Amino acid sequence: MGGADPLPDRWKRPHDNNWIENQIRPIAIGRKNWLFAGSLRAGKRAAAIMSLIQSARLNGHEPYAYLKDVLTRLPTQPQSRIGELLPHRWGPDSA
Repeated sequence: MGGADPLPDRWKRPHDNNWIENQIRPIAIGRKNWLFAGSLRAGKRAAAIMSLIQSARLNGHEPYAYLKDVLTRLPTQPQSRIGELLPHRWGPDSA
């Protein structure tokens, strides 16, 4: 048939799922440990910090540098500009 590819590109999938397994590994490993956060409030705090860390990663930031900068600027950041510290709007030189 003239070398035509019988399957559309949207149906082609990788032969393994290593990438996705590596992406969810921290969640699977941590799940057992998170049962022992100590209290509901501690669990909510841990979830907030983990969400910030993962959001920083997804936005291409190094989590340690992001958290260090945000926690340094947070006490003096005006409440009206607090959104600038969120991972999708943050920049290390956006003071």
